[in-house]
Amino acid sequence: MTEDLILYTHPMSRGRMIRWLLEEIGAPYRTEILEYGGSMKAPEYLSINPMGKVPALRHGDAVVTETAAICAYLADAFPAAKLAPPPSARADYYRWLFFTAGPLEAAVTNRTLGVQVPDEKRGFVGYGSYEAVLDALEKAVAGKTYIAGGQFSAADVFVGGHLNYGMMFGSIEKRPAFEAYWSGLSTRPAFKRAMDIDNDLMAAREKG
Repeated sequence: MTEDLILYTHPMSRGRMIRWLLEEIGAPYRTEILEYGGSMKAPEYLSINPMGKVPALRHGDAVVTETAAICAYLADAFPAAKLAPPPSARADYYRWLFFTAGPLEAAVTNRTLGVQVPDEKRGFVGYGSYEAVLDALEKAVAGKTYIAGGQFSAADVFVGGHLNYGMMFGSIEKRPAFEAYWSGLSTRPAFKRAMDIDNDLMAAREKG
């Protein structure tokens, strides 16, 4: 039932990645669009996500927040979609899913905010340096169609989504390996459907 799976999102948020993943799964879902500083901070939504941010997912009685966690949850909740490698081949899947949620997001955010970590203090931050993070991720995707297990997975949605938006807005360098990896992912029909949905929502909002 559509009511059983609800995506709480905004068309200009990381919720775009979750919509893409839901389109890959193909199960019916309902979308609740929330407003920054408005309905995201209302008591009704804070009971779902006390942080007052999107995306969040309700699946029956289960509520999941944090984009990487939602990706991992959906891949496990809908095994027929085959969006996670077999358990014996999940090392890279977990590694790069959470590398992106941790070191990459932190490094990109600090760089965007102009936060400079002194060389002698790099041991205090989990990512070391922005350059080290991008170098590690470059090696992970270089020459690969998919980042884990030789198959498309929820990790590709999360890693690829970050690379796409980062390169688009200039927070991640446009390295050839990143562009080649993303180029393959961007042709997926589910990605195009998801982008059309959110782009249409944005256009409708701009018209008032």
